[in-house]
Amino acid sequence: MTSSPIASPRRRGRSVRRNLTVAAIVAATLSAGCVSGASAAGGSDDHLRLRRDADAIAALGVTGVQARLVTPDGRNLTATSGAAALTARRPVPRDGHFRIASITKAFVATVVLQLAGEGRLSPDDTVERWLPGVVSGNGNDGRAITIRHLLQHTSGIHDDYPDYTSAKDFQRHRYDAHTPEQTVARAMRHRPDFRPGTRWGYSNTGYVLLGMVIERATGRPWHEEVRDRIARPLGLRHTFWPGASAKLPRPHAATYQRFKPGGPLVDVTEQVGWGTNGEAGLVSTTADLNRFFRALLGGRLLPPAQLALMKRTMPVGKEFEQFMPGARDGLGLLSRPLSCGGVYWGHEGGDSGWISAAGVTADGRRSVALSLSGVVADSTAEVLRVERAASKLIDDALCATPDAGRRRR
Repeated sequence: MTSSPIASPRRRGRSVRRNLTVAAIVAATLSAGCVSGASAAGGSDDHLRLRRDADAIAALGVTGVQARLVTPDGRNLTATSGAAALTARRPVPRDGHFRIASITKAFVATVVLQLAGEGRLSPDDTVERWLPGVVSGNGNDGRAITIRHLLQHTSGIHDDYPDYTSAKDFQRHRYDAHTPEQTVARAMRHRPDFRPGTRWGYSNTGYVLLGMVIERATGRPWHEEVRDRIARPLGLRHTFWPGASAKLPRPHAATYQRFKPGGPLVDVTEQVGWGTNGEAGLVSTTADLNRFFRALLGGRLLPPAQLALMKRTMPVGKEFEQFMPGARDGLGLLSRPLSCGGVYWGHEGGDSGWISAAGVTADGRRSVALSLSGVVADSTAEVLRVERAASKLIDDALCATPDAGRRRR
């Protein structure tokens, strides 16, 4: 299982980019069991917008939606829509666990930059310095690739993740676990996509290598560093690395995939897959993601110099730009423009029918996190509709300040 930001439709391993090429769930499938709700009684404007936008996403055929907004005064507002499972017709849990996929990269990048702030490594160190001989062959050269290149997706390293070919193949291999070394070895079978530092190209394998660098620099696996440096200090009690476990803790929604046009929807919630080695792998909740990004942008996790480095951005590639207009990539952190002015910071992820996204205003005071389950679509146009609806929810949530209406374009 690989992971990607929410937007790209290109088929690349077991990611949302593949899952968004299958047929959409028929609206009638959900109509009998659709449940929507929010935690704030009385229906504030913030809450009503959040609920409206969650319902709009579910109306596109997404099985389940959960969203959580944290306001500057600390209120937590939640909205859910759709169903937790197509069979049981349970409401989507407001505090459900989900695989955050590529949002994991923001955690990994934070650890790398913490190590840089401690003088234990430098973003300008080469991969060869930390992982001798690992990136080599077929034109791949760890001596020409730096940690900064890996963090900002400018390494040129090609991704090669296996794909489930059918529901039968999924059932046979969904519990298979894979090592970082196996993932990198697959990538080394290919020539680089471009010369390091000359372009931007999303690379999950680059973050697998960062996980390996963390272990080499600290003597401990990347996920233990995430746990002890981020999750425990912030009290993220529901953020963890499940390892080879294919199960999610309760409560959680189910997610679905269709392996061929016209085929049945298959419950793919329980699986291990490839994306567990730094490029993805963490499980979390919307509450924990909000807390993490608020702490990160609020300066609680990184020294000022490292946070400024993390926020030094470049444009994403054309493939991503069509789905994420105006997006720029920093070091494990994406920025996107807000309709009310300025930008927000966060990350997005997707895998096996899941889409996750989190964003926080530049001052770290207003944040939103979103999880979609059972996202399937059969065309680029449908992918765009889901992405735009998710982006609208985030924009509405982060722009809903007292004066935002006067400034909104």
